[in-house]
Amino acid sequence: MIQLSNPITYITGVTVNRATLLLQELHIKYCSDLLHLFPFRYIDKTQFYKINQLKPTNADVQIVGKITHIKTVKQKRGSRLVATFIDETGSMELVWFKGVKWIKDSLKINTPYIVYGKLNHYKNTFSIPHPEMELLSKYKRTQQFAMQPVYPSTELLQTKGISNKVLRTIIQNLFLQIEGKIAESLSPSFINKYQLISKSEALLNIHFPKNQESLAKAQFRLKFEELFFIQLQLLRKKLIRKSKLKGYVFETVGEKFNSFYKNNLPFDLTGAQKRVLKEIRKDVASEVHMNRLLQGDVGSGKTIVALLSMLLAIDNGFQATLMAPTEILATQHYKAIVDLLNGIDVKVELLTGSTKAKKRREIHQQLEDGSLHILIGTHALLEDKVVFKNLGIAIIDEQHRFGVAQRSKMWKKNVLPPHILVMTATPIPRTLAMSVYGDLDISVIDELPPGRKEVKTVHRYDSNRLAVFQFLKDEIAKGRQVYIVYPLIQESAAMDYKDLMDGYESIARDFPSPKYQISIVHGKMKPEDKEYEMQRFVKGETQIMVATTVIEVGVNVPNASVMIIESAERFGLSQLHQLRGRVGRGADQSYCILLTDYKLSEDAKTRLQTMVETSDGFKIAEVDLKLRGPGNMMGTQQSGVLNLKIADVVKDTPILTAARNAAIELLTDDPELIKPENKQILNSYTQIQKTSGLWSNIS
Repeated sequence: MIQLSNPITYITGVTVNRATLLLQELHIKYCSDLLHLFPFRYIDKTQFYKINQLKPTNADVQIVGKITHIKTVKQKRGSRLVATFIDETGSMELVWFKGVKWIKDSLKINTPYIVYGKLNHYKNTFSIPHPEMELLSKYKRTQQFAMQPVYPSTELLQTKGISNKVLRTIIQNLFLQIEGKIAESLSPSFINKYQLISKSEALLNIHFPKNQESLAKAQFRLKFEELFFIQLQLLRKKLIRKSKLKGYVFETVGEKFNSFYKNNLPFDLTGAQKRVLKEIRKDVASEVHMNRLLQGDVGSGKTIVALLSMLLAIDNGFQATLMAPTEILATQHYKAIVDLLNGIDVKVELLTGSTKAKKRREIHQQLEDGSLHILIGTHALLEDKVVFKNLGIAIIDEQHRFGVAQRSKMWKKNVLPPHILVMTATPIPRTLAMSVYGDLDISVIDELPPGRKEVKTVHRYDSNRLAVFQFLKDEIAKGRQVYIVYPLIQESAAMDYKDLMDGYESIARDFPSPKYQISIVHGKMKPEDKEYEMQRFVKGETQIMVATTVIEVGVNVPNASVMIIESAERFGLSQLHQLRGRVGRGADQSYCILLTDYKLSEDAKTRLQTMVETSDGFKIAEVDLKLRGPGNMMGTQQSGVLNLKIADVVKDTPILTAARNAAIELLTDDPELIKPENKQILNSYTQIQKTSGLWSNIS
């Protein structure tokens, strides 16, 4: 008997060469890895056809018959092998284009075979190229499974002879050699409570299901378990943070907070802003360390909530910091906060990569002596030289742009970790929030400030361009400004630049100076040139801003009322939503026009239709998640987080919810997992933490 911790070379049929290939191509090293290589589909081999029953519409077929004749046919390149295959009702051909000599030597004439494969029909003749074949005598001796698994594979595995059939045989051998000794990862009472089949039965039935029902039970058990352990880890982390990790207590709502609230608040807070503020105040007034995610669409007023949270810290004798992913966004936050705090004695500074050495030294000094209250900046805030006297709260904007290691540096700036408020304008669907941010508390600002009108969004084709340009002229005549955005194709900087320049030239022809002034901004420009062009647009000296997606985050021009997105089909949904958020920031009606070619993929049509139908960021995020999958949605830094073996957080939302509820129930009853009946769960949990390392530092 072999152990699941043994290398796969212990399995019958796995040579050192095969093991090397499986490690290289499918990351399979140990027997347990192979056991968890799950099929992605199944072939129903219960049906046998007679040759005279075959129809051109058949896909995969299985036939019993004999080879009566074999011939080699010369081709332009090499040769092909053709075998005449007959049963009592007729004849057809079996064809091979690769491995001709080896296959010819292995075939037996006039011996019953079972053949299986994709059916081709040409000039009234049926053929199967590269069929799966097994001698009928051998087929009768081996155990047969009605539903045969199809495993992930690669071209190299196929060419080196590790076909699906070979993999299937190896996995069958593994089951025979472990003799059903698969340790249970859940407790008997737990299995009973959630009506799950055993781990052993689930693994056997995921590879070799007897029927659809046994497959469904196996899939449910394995998906539930995978999601349950992720939730258990996230929730335990949250529990430990709340019970053991102490946070600074902001006891008083003091003079600076009240003065700002009474005299400087530019508008009444929305109900959603008040609710979120109450949640934050509750966190920081207790001894618990806050780790909260604040979601809200572009323009929903997250900055005001962030500022009020920072003023709470300052009133209690602490410092605050706000970190943004780009210099443009950090500068925008700095200017907005300085304006908002006009007349209130709060010292604010900006620290970015461009800050001069002399200014840096001043900032470092003021941070350490406590005279600087709020520091706003980019990654520059994470440098070891940046030392606070007593940092009480750290706010991270558009956090998906920062890696986990960078975010954890913020924690180490103090004896006690500061309260953390993470903000994002990219709405995160509930399913993803539960799986990726399951250890954070989540707040949502789900209403826009009063007076804001919803942006009208339309889809137009290139042939409507003249009408679109006339509309722009009408808007500019009313004193409004316009963005025209071109896509960024990372593979080809030259192509991006050409697209932008061609676009710029045609716009300059249609909108001639001196009547119209145009700004242009793209990634190849020097930062100071970019800033100069941006400022011209902000001040209203230019009416049109032609840009690549550098304006996606970080430009606030309330007078801009039209956003034209060129080749809109080449943008992702979240990008389109972010770009649309650049207009509609003033009291005037704003418009977003999506310009495309006529040729559109189904996904592109769905994206455009979604943009036209809704401005609800959460609905858009749900569609985006379905189209792109969780890995892509999180971006490269987070994609490993949801490297799931069998579950899918989009399709398996009901199972995810059930697994999360089960984890909550378990931890409510036994937070330390020390009760004897939870011993197996604790063992599995400890093992997963040791081996995966995937979920330990997610948020």
